[in-house]
Amino acid sequence: MSPVATGAGGAEGPATEGPATGATPPDSTVGAVEAPIGPEADGVVPGEPVPGEAVAGAEVEALVAERDEYLDTLRRLQAEFDNFRKRTARQQAETFDRAVEAVVERLLPALDALDLALAHVGGSGGSELESAFVRIGTLLRDILAKEGLERIDADGVAFDPTVHDAVAHVSADDESAVAGGPGGGEGAPEPAVVETLRAGYRLKGRVLRPAMVKVRA
Repeated sequence: MSPVATGAGGAEGPATEGPATGATPPDSTVGAVEAPIGPEADGVVPGEPVPGEAVAGAEVEALVAERDEYLDTLRRLQAEFDNFRKRTARQQAETFDRAVEAVVERLLPALDALDLALAHVGGSGGSELESAFVRIGTLLRDILAKEGLERIDADGVAFDPTVHDAVAHVSADDESAVAGGPGGGEGAPEPAVVETLRAGYRLKGRVLRPAMVKVRA
């Protein structure tokens, strides 16, 4: 038989089952699984690269390689431009020098004519005319000297085939030829310039025209 509980006023009724007074409630954590905290919560195993980070690292490496390639290309272009600039400047200088040389070479007959005029006027005693020719010759030679023209007309120096063109020879026994010239005295004298028949010229250190001279052999 089921126990009958006696209620208030002596009424009898069925007994209600429930927890006994003072009983400990069941532990809700018993049998529960703890939720992971940290990288494991996202399915990442410590010590292994994250898939997103691996992709980002590959992209960075590709960008670095592309940057290095652009830098190498830029350096090559800069070196080529420097070489082009130097080559262009050198070609311009050579073109200018050739143009100056052509003009100066065309003026050499005018300088020769001035020399002949001075020699003629100086022998006739025309002082005023001579001074005019001297001023003209000096002005012209000064202008050309600024472009690098140098006159070769020294007498009494040793014969140098690189700057002298021997068109006449005199014997060493001729006292008038050896007077004042180098190599005088005992022994065979060395060839020397005794007279300049036509002046020679250098342009910036290079012989433009050798001097036409008489040489003592």
